[in-house]
Amino acid sequence: MQFLTPDMIGRIASALGLDRNNTQTAIGAAIPGLLAGLSGVAAQPGGGQRLVDAVRQQTGALGSFANMIGASGQSTLIEKGSQILSSLLGSRDQTALAGAVSKYAGLGQSASGSLLGMLAPIVMGTIGQQQGARSLDAGGIASLLSSQKDNIAAALPSGFAKLLGGSGLLDSLGGAARTATAAAGQTARATTSAARAIGDTGQRAAAASLNWLYWLIPLLAILAVLIYLFAKPTEQVVQPGVPTIPSLTVGGLDIGKEVTDSITNLRTTLAGITDAASAQAALPKLWEVTTQIDKVDGLVGQLSPEQRKVLAGLVNSLMPSLDKVLAIPGVTELLKPTIDALRAKLTVLTA
Repeated sequence: MQFLTPDMIGRIASALGLDRNNTQTAIGAAIPGLLAGLSGVAAQPGGGQRLVDAVRQQTGALGSFANMIGASGQSTLIEKGSQILSSLLGSRDQTALAGAVSKYAGLGQSASGSLLGMLAPIVMGTIGQQQGARSLDAGGIASLLSSQKDNIAAALPSGFAKLLGGSGLLDSLGGAARTATAAAGQTARATTSAARAIGDTGQRAAAASLNWLYWLIPLLAILAVLIYLFAKPTEQVVQPGVPTIPSLTVGGLDIGKEVTDSITNLRTTLAGITDAASAQAALPKLWEVTTQIDKVDGLVGQLSPEQRKVLAGLVNSLMPSLDKVLAIPGVTELLKPTIDALRAKLTVLTA
C-alpha cells in the first residue's frame, strides 16, 4: 500500500471511470483479499513455484505501472493481470473475489474484475520486492505469505470478510479469518434475533387479543429495551476533553459531525499503532479517514469562524500524534506516504 498512494488511487479511479471513494474502498478490500487467495495458492503442492513464475513475469511492473494507467497499454495491463489471477486462483475463486469486491464497494462486476486485473501486477511486484531476486524461490514466497497471515486477516474489512466467508479464499488464514468473519456477522445475527423476539411477542399478543392490555405493556417494555441495546453501539462516543464542532448541515450533510467523527476516528487509530504489525493493520482505517475528509473538504469553507476555530484546535492537537507514530521503529516505511497525505488534507481543512 506504500505504492498505492491517494494520488495513485485517484489516477486508477479516473482511468477506470469510477468514483474515487468507491475505488479506495474497493482497493482496501481487494488487496488483503488477493493476498489471502495467494496464501492459499502457496500452501498447495507446486503452488509456491507457480507464484514464483508469476512474480518473475512482473519484474519491473511497479516501475512501469504509472505510465500505463490511462494510456494505450492499460487494456494489456488489465488483461495480463486477469490472466495471472485466473491461472493462480482459478476462474471460480477469481469470480468470487470480484463479486465480493463489487458488493462491498458498490462497483459493477466488470469494474471490479478490471480493478483486480490492474492490482495483480502491483501485488506480484511488491512480493518480488519483498523477497528480492536472490531469495525468489517457492519456499521463500510460501514462508513470506504464511508469516503474514495474521496481518492479512487483520487488514480484511469485516463486511468484506463475511462476503468471502463461503468461497474458500480465506481458508489459508485459519482462525484469524474465521474470527473476522464471525465478528462481521455478529451485528446481523443480533438484529435478526431482535426482530424474531419482537415478532414472537407480537404473535402471542395477537393470540390473546381479548387481553390486549396485558400483552401490550410487556411488548412495549421489550421494544424499549431492544431499541436501547441496539441503538447504543452506534452512538457517537465523545472523548472527555475533546471538543466537537457544532452542527452545520449543507446539502443534507452535517459537516460538523463528519469532521468531528473523522478526527475522532483518526485519533483512535493513531493511538492503536505501536509497531509495524499494528501499523499495517491500521492502513485501511487511515484510508477510511482520508475518504471521510475528502467528502467534506470542499464544504468546510461554509463553517462559521467559531466552528473553524474549533476545527483548527482539533487538527493542531493531532499533528504531534502523526509525528509520534512515524517515530516508531519500522512504521515510517509503512505509513509515511499515507500520513503525509493525511497531514496535507488536515492542513487544508484549517487553511
